[in-house]
Amino acid sequence: MSLRAILCFLVLLLQAAFVEAAQPKQAAHGPLPTQIATAQKVFIANGGENEPFSEDSLFTGGSERAYDDLYGAMKSWGKYELVGSPADADLLIEIELQSPRGGPAIATMSMLETPPYDPQFRLAIRDAKTNALLWTVIEHVDWAILQGNRDKNFDKAMTRLVSDMQGLASRAGATAAKQ
Repeated sequence: MSLRAILCFLVLLLQAAFVEAAQPKQAAHGPLPTQIATAQKVFIANGGENEPFSEDSLFTGGSERAYDDLYGAMKSWGKYELVGSPADADLLIEIELQSPRGGPAIATMSMLETPPYDPQFRLAIRDAKTNALLWTVIEHVDWAILQGNRDKNFDKAMTRLVSDMQGLASRAGATAAKQ
């Protein structure tokens, strides 16, 4: 073999080593709170609606709709018994509808360029005994100009939020089973 061939081979080996070293390592998942897996009774609280500038909600039904939809979905899921008092619960779940402003300068933007708001659900899960925050899930609602489309996007985001909660409970159950 010529010296040139050996050098090319070594350069290729070094490049392969650098490429492999540059690949991000998959971090191990941290443990999930066991309370999410072991809880049997849940109290759902309405955290309200953070409406930015108007007395009218961006969505039909506002924060009551968010609470009612979450309550109905959790009830039909059936994993947890829903209770009417925080004192009777193992987990406290609070649903809040937030609509913070989106983009840098609302007054100068066209509604078609950048959405003026970033509506989102914020679901906080707390331990009923200690009131310690265990987990937070945020699900964004896609922006729409027309009320009917905003309401459809509200429903889609709520479906994703419930799916997030179900996945979290499933992962927590798997984590608790390993321990």
